[in-house]
Amino acid sequence: MTALHRWADTLAAWAIPPEILAAAPESPWVLPRQVFERRADAQIAAPTGETHAAARAALAEPGSVLDVGAAAGATSLPLLGRVPVLELTAVDADGELLTGFAARAADLGLPSTILSGRWPDLADETPVADVVLCGNVVYNLADLAPFLHALTTHARRRVIVEVAAAHPLTELNPLWRRFHDIERPAGPTADDFLATLGELGVEPTVARWRRRPEAEYATFAELTDVTRRRLCLPADTETEVAAALRELGVDPALPPDLGSSGRELVTVSWPGRGV
Repeated sequence: MTALHRWADTLAAWAIPPEILAAAPESPWVLPRQVFERRADAQIAAPTGETHAAARAALAEPGSVLDVGAAAGATSLPLLGRVPVLELTAVDADGELLTGFAARAADLGLPSTILSGRWPDLADETPVADVVLCGNVVYNLADLAPFLHALTTHARRRVIVEVAAAHPLTELNPLWRRFHDIERPAGPTADDFLATLGELGVEPTVARWRRRPEAEYATFAELTDVTRRRLCLPADTETEVAAALRELGVDPALPPDLGSSGRELVTVSWPGRGV
């Protein structure tokens, strides 16, 4: 089996068992926009991490930026005012997050071009940029090859991708075992992602790093509610879920999002082929 096929098959294994999904009182497919917004604001105020460092190095000379899967802007907006960004384009499927992205960019003094939709569906109408950024998106994609090809052909200088070291949802695996007595997948991982790149002929630069602990939810109760819904549990299990989170070692004063990117991260970059 090829690395690309193994990636797709492993992602497919994350499907929630039909009987659990059918009994869920609410959709488990929670998009915690508040987490992305808080993360963006924190990074704009004080950027950290190897992805930001790689992007700053790629923009030592003035240039344009394309942010694919931009969300609220945590990957690209911290660059504004710190390096010479001439143009900024953001692509994301969530219109509400994009609206916030545009507002933050304007507040930072650079109007942005906003494209609402999925990558690479929008590739043909998206301008080539000097640097293409893509933060914590690839675990949502079964078909990596066209996605990565479009990133590479849209970058003149550099493609920079941030990916969690392990699939973010693995943080919930002990809770699935506790509440549903089922085992969830252990992958794919960043190493599997690197294997797919090698199969596509890409030899990337790789930097592994750890995100600093920070409160990604305003309250522990907010984290508990999102976690409960992700686990397909009813509202009357809130107390049990809160207790389980504490037993996992979650600090109620610094509630993290279990499921969006995690704290162990890998920044992967390679030369672009855009013209």
